This record gives sequence, C-alpha cells and structure tokens, in this order.
Amino acid sequence: MSKPGNKPSNRPSRKRIVVSSLVGAVVVGGITAGGIAMASDSTPKKAPALKNGSARYTAPSPDGGAGSLTFTADVSDDSGVRGLKVLAWPASSKLDPTEAELRKAESATCKDTAGAKDKTSRCTYTLKVTKEEAADLAQGTWYVSARATAKDGDTKFAPRAATFEVTR
Repeated sequence: MSKPGNKPSNRPSRKRIVVSSLVGAVVVGGITAGGIAMASDSTPKKAPALKNGSARYTAPSPDGGAGSLTFTADVSDDSGVRGLKVLAWPASSKLDPTEAELRKAESATCKDTAGAKDKTSRCTYTLKVTKEEAADLAQGTWYVSARATAKDGDTKFAPRAATFEVTR
C-alpha cells in the first residue's frame, strides 16, 4: 500500500504488524486461560490426617511380667488408609528420624472406625518390653515418629506424633 509517487516497499505495514501481534496475543492468552481453567478443575491431593496420637509406656512388673509401649492414632484420608509406620526413640539420642527412614519402621495395626464413608482408621502399635530390655532403655523423654500412608499413595510424616516418659 504505497502512496502515489513512492516506490512500493517489501516491508509490511505497521498496521498489519500490530494486528498480527494482537491476534497472536489473543490466541496465546486463550490457550493460557484454557490451561489455567483445566488445571483449576483438578482437585489437589490432600495428605492423610494423623490425629489424637498418644503413647503410653508401662514398665515391666517386679515379678517378671512384661511391660509395653503402646502408640495409638486416628488416621484418615479420602482414599482410605493403607498403613502407619512407627518408631519410638529417646530424646537424649538426638536421633530425629526422617520420613524416608520411617518407610522401613515397624507397622501399626489399622482398623476402620466408622465404615467406608468416614475413611478413618484407628491405628495401634504395641511393643512388649521385658525386664531385661527395660533395664537397657534410656530414662526420660521419648518421642514417637509416625508416617501414615493413604491408599492413593499420599503420605503424612509426624516427626513427634507423641511423647512419653520412661521411668524405672
């Protein structure tokens, strides 16, 4: 589109460049908005909930009867509960286990509490403690670390799910 008397130019006009840029921006914006809308439709996964964790240590009796450590917690997830791993450790050890280390810890026994709709399980871990074992335990504060796993694979790590005291 050249004016009379001017040589035709091979360069595109400014109007065409601006219009092409605007169309490109609208197309890219539409794709981006569509992607955001699709991403917002998917429900984010939630980690399992670990609640009401409590631990109790009972020393062995003087007549030789075994003592015990019992840890109980309520675990829930919208997909259901696969399991709970538990590790008890003395605060004086400064152990502070990680979630990865708890993958190989001992398992609690989990049972549904209110049927399929609730998706909550009461998980209990019990360890018998002999008089000889109790003699080797560090006295004082102990922690229980726990790692809950849902049926959909999500996990929740509680580095200090409960605290208890070991006394003689």
